[in-house]
Amino acid sequence: MLTCDICGEEILFEEDMKTHILLSHVENDMHCPLCSLSGVSYDELCFHISSAHPEEQQISQTVTHLTSTSTGTSASMLPEQSSSPGSGCVPPVKTSAISTKKTRQTSASHCNNDINEPKPEHKKAKQQTQLSTKNELFTCPLCGLVCSSSFLLQEHVELHLEEKNAATGQSRLECPVCSVVCSDDDLLQKHVELHLDHAAGSPVSDLELARQLQQQEEEQRRKQEEAQEEREFKKLQKQFGLDGSGGYGRQMEKTMERAVARGLLEPAEFHCKRAEMMASLASGVDDCRTRTQGVVRTLNEYYQTAGRECAHVWLSADTDHYCSSQGDKGWGCGYRNFQMLLSCLHSLDKYSPVLQDKAVHSIPRLQNLIEEAWQQGLDPQGASHFNQRLQGTRAWIGATEIYCLLTSLQISARIIDFHQPTGPSNTHPRLFEWVKHYFCQTSDSSRLPPRVVQTTLPPLYLQHQGHSRTVVGLEQRKNGSLCLLVLDPGSTVSDMRKLMSRDSVATAIRHIRKFPSSLKHKQYQVVAVQGVLSAEEKQISISNSGTLCAERIP
Repeated sequence: MLTCDICGEEILFEEDMKTHILLSHVENDMHCPLCSLSGVSYDELCFHISSAHPEEQQISQTVTHLTSTSTGTSASMLPEQSSSPGSGCVPPVKTSAISTKKTRQTSASHCNNDINEPKPEHKKAKQQTQLSTKNELFTCPLCGLVCSSSFLLQEHVELHLEEKNAATGQSRLECPVCSVVCSDDDLLQKHVELHLDHAAGSPVSDLELARQLQQQEEEQRRKQEEAQEEREFKKLQKQFGLDGSGGYGRQMEKTMERAVARGLLEPAEFHCKRAEMMASLASGVDDCRTRTQGVVRTLNEYYQTAGRECAHVWLSADTDHYCSSQGDKGWGCGYRNFQMLLSCLHSLDKYSPVLQDKAVHSIPRLQNLIEEAWQQGLDPQGASHFNQRLQGTRAWIGATEIYCLLTSLQISARIIDFHQPTGPSNTHPRLFEWVKHYFCQTSDSSRLPPRVVQTTLPPLYLQHQGHSRTVVGLEQRKNGSLCLLVLDPGSTVSDMRKLMSRDSVATAIRHIRKFPSSLKHKQYQVVAVQGVLSAEEKQISISNSGTLCAERIP
């Protein structure tokens, strides 16, 4: 009994086997009995079976042996087993396929003659073989199931093996593209790579694939960083009032609207206050609702009779205090400190001639003046930072904007940068020494100074990260320690009234005293007014502001 290596059909005679191979497998399309591969030549099919299904080949041999045993055919009856006595298995498919191919090549004409003119004895034997094949039944040796053909029995046994592999945790290595089953992981990987290379049109090396993956990761990381920078930039814009949410007037109006919604303000009063605000903004003059006058004069009177713990006290010229309002709360400290400085300059004969407008400007008007200073050519870098625009925004300003504003008003100023701590625990003793030198510059060194001195010097603009204040004086204690007297725009009108009252001044003055342990920011900047500029000096200052530099101490 002979068994077809391709389909597993059993045939009695060798001539009938050749006829079967020619009719069933040569003239028809070749297809793999173990997977979905089809449309290939006989040689390609033999190579595919031997390379892609080595384990299936062993199963086929086992099934053939079991089939032969179950049908009563002994191993010695199979011609292929004569070369290896006692083996009991069919030789590998590849060897059988090659030998079959050789037989087909050497006997092609003979096969054709047999087909065209079959011999009577061969035809009779073939009919008997086909009849006997139809009547034969194949029993599964594992479960006793009866199959009608050896091919069905082979598929049935393969199902048993698949269930066994699943039970033991083994998995079939099946290609996700064409469903070809590979014997191990390496073959599956190479097989899938062939699909990928064919799809790409050209083979891609592992190095090139790694580069592509790296480029994709870098591109994704770059997009994430850009998105993070965009979020941080918008956050800073909102923090510094550059998000287009409106300026002083809009914030004041929203505050009053919320007060009306809460029942704290009558609608009629809201419209009245809104009209007053619009008139003040149109005039460019501050409404003075947050002003407290005569603060330094009150301090001078206090030190004349009290504060005996101080050996010396130096005060600036008389200065008014301006606190933040509902329209600039959270961002207007720089403008309020300039209003304090401007109130002092108006009272000094040295500076009043160059200040044509004797009134203290409102915050929107100060924003407009800074924009005009930029248009004149002052601080182009700072102008670019604010996109040449301050009006209608809640943008914070600092020492450089105060310098530009003073220069545009023809007032000489300088910026001193205390860029790092100069004392223990992040303190700035050099800052305190510089302030003392500033207030003592007009003193006569040949004479013993009085204990309390009110100078004709303007106050100092003091800036640090996130806030600014105004220095109006300095105390020198009997032990030699120094203490700044600082007016804060964050202090309310009621706080300043306590300072102006003789009954509460001794307690209120504690809030304006700043010892070195109270000023521990990393960096401080001071803007000091030092005279009036001529027209030529103003132009020189404008030219030099292209690269605005501060005096660094130390």
